[in-house]
Amino acid sequence: MQDDVFRRDCPARVVLDHVTGRWGVLVLAALGAGDLRFYELREKIEGISEKMLSQTLRVLVRDGLVLRTVEPTVPPRVSYGLTALGRGITEPLRGLTGWIRSHAGEIIAAQGAYDEAIMSRNQA
Repeated sequence: MQDDVFRRDCPARVVLDHVTGRWGVLVLAALGAGDLRFYELREKIEGISEKMLSQTLRVLVRDGLVLRTVEPTVPPRVSYGLTALGRGITEPLRGLTGWIRSHAGEIIAAQGAYDEAIMSRNQA
């Protein structure tokens, strides 16, 4: 059914949450440029905590979107990259993030106008 994602019990809704959540989008977009190690992802995605990055990566690996590779060195070298499935989602995400980047000024202006109208109405 076409509207399944609107149903509470739709499995696609869970994946939608993982992919489009704040950190999921940023991790997938960052890995779109190539494999990165944990610390490289943490440095690239400003504001993400180690705990949140670790949780997000674990979820995306479980979803089959991200591949975790461990090289048998001392200490082990761990890197993250996109699977074929993960690469498939990065193009639509690039479109989404590109649109947001292009229209961020308009959106912020709309927010300011809305906030100003609410403040004016509350003061009246």
